[in-house]
Amino acid sequence: MATSAGWDSADLIEVFKALGNPARLQIMRWLKDPDASFGEYEPIADRRSVGVCVTHIQAKAGLAQSTVSSYMSTLERAGLVRPTRVGKWTHYRRDEERLAQLAHVIDTTI
Repeated sequence: MATSAGWDSADLIEVFKALGNPARLQIMRWLKDPDASFGEYEPIADRRSVGVCVTHIQAKAGLAQSTVSSYMSTLERAGLVRPTRVGKWTHYRRDEERLAQLAHVIDTTI
């Protein structure tokens, strides 16, 4: 079943599954205001434009690196975050445009 903005039911299910995990949901909340949420960590790059280093997400979450990498991959597949490589580090930021589309689809179809 197709929805507006090219979203179909499978897309929505993937998003809801990704956000259904408490740790992934918390990471999305942290990434909403990365300067406030990760202020105790020295940024490798600009958090607003590039995102937060996965090592900082891991440290804040207190989870294994492999778990955080898996969680971030799930959020990326759902279209909720975008990765950027800075040297050997991967940074993540929220995809605000896609999140706005998601809010619109939820508002108009659910």
